[in-house]
Amino acid sequence: MAIEPYRRLLQLPGVRTLLLVGLIARIPATATAMALTLHVAPASGLNMGFAAAGVVGMASTIGMAVGSPLSGRFVDRYGMRPVLLATTLAQALFWGTAWLMPYWVLVVASGLAGLLALPVFSVIRQSLTAMVPVEQRRVGFSFDSMSVELSYMAGPALAVLGSTILGSTWTMAVIAVGMTGSGVALLVLNPPVRSAAEQREAAVTVSRRSWFTPAFVALLGTTAAATFVLTATELSLVATMEHTGALQWVALAVPIWCAYSLAGGFIYGGLPRGFSPLFLVGAMGLLTIPVALLAHDWRLVVLALVPAGLFCAPSLTSTVDVLSRWVPAGARGEAMGFHGTALLIGGAASAPIAGAIIDSAGPAWAFAMAGGVGAGMVLLALPFWRRRGSTTETPAEEELVQESIPA
Repeated sequence: MAIEPYRRLLQLPGVRTLLLVGLIARIPATATAMALTLHVAPASGLNMGFAAAGVVGMASTIGMAVGSPLSGRFVDRYGMRPVLLATTLAQALFWGTAWLMPYWVLVVASGLAGLLALPVFSVIRQSLTAMVPVEQRRVGFSFDSMSVELSYMAGPALAVLGSTILGSTWTMAVIAVGMTGSGVALLVLNPPVRSAAEQREAAVTVSRRSWFTPAFVALLGTTAAATFVLTATELSLVATMEHTGALQWVALAVPIWCAYSLAGGFIYGGLPRGFSPLFLVGAMGLLTIPVALLAHDWRLVVLALVPAGLFCAPSLTSTVDVLSRWVPAGARGEAMGFHGTALLIGGAASAPIAGAIIDSAGPAWAFAMAGGVGAGMVLLALPFWRRRGSTTETPAEEELVQESIPA
């Protein structure tokens, strides 16, 4: 039964609590971008334009992209608690005072807050790697991907609701409480970042050159391609609905699309074996391209997104799963940080490119572009993937990864 792997996963000591804390702790983190946008936007806190809001978002994204691997490296060297303490205090300070800041102070502070972002996503994944046996990691990461999907469905929506009803000032205050609570919860839980067996391995200094290889860069590129496709698809879906006069149905269409990903993640976790990220991201890209043919009707688009949507969560799950096998325990935090940076870069690069194509040629071409980028990145990554050595894996782990790489 598909449910059996999940039942065994949740019976592992501490895993159920970790996943529950991860689900709740990520909700305020996923609300931050929308809250900042609405605070700066017209008819809101600072009453400025959306371009100005985009600058604040860009500053925050750049900060997170730089800070993610740095915080992971500190976790590897000094443990989780010092990093969580510092980032929790930084988030409490920023979100507790951001509503008072003039615009350009907010831009700078957003960048610094991004640099010291609470590493809730990478910490949960790193802890799952430590707590779950190798043969069950794919199930664990699938469950985690589904919980991330739920967090992203809840966080931005709550930010919009809060800004509409309470105003942006009170919404930011609620986020301050939520971010502080998330950090405190993780500090109290203090999940391990290495298994007992990996503690001895982590005591040995790990050279970055031993794992930061061309194949690892190819994995990061594949990860970025996945979020590129997802972001461009979401923008293209919304643009299709706007062009066809059905923008009022966005609140229905986007959750349906997210439900495809949830279903795909659930099915993938229950399969007897996994697949290479190259296959999954490539398939998601190729299946997105034909959606362009139906961009004249948003209802047909929602239906046409079923095949590609089923590959969303599995694609991201597989990238984390492979990373956990390739990278030594002593460097896993930094590697997870680079993975988080790749996710951010893919989404950040996708938005302006897809937007420009939508404005100039229409959403149909944006769907085609998104799928083409995903498939193209897989082709670029494939030669490096095949030349990867096995110095960071045991023979059993090498077999688990290589068995699913397409010929």
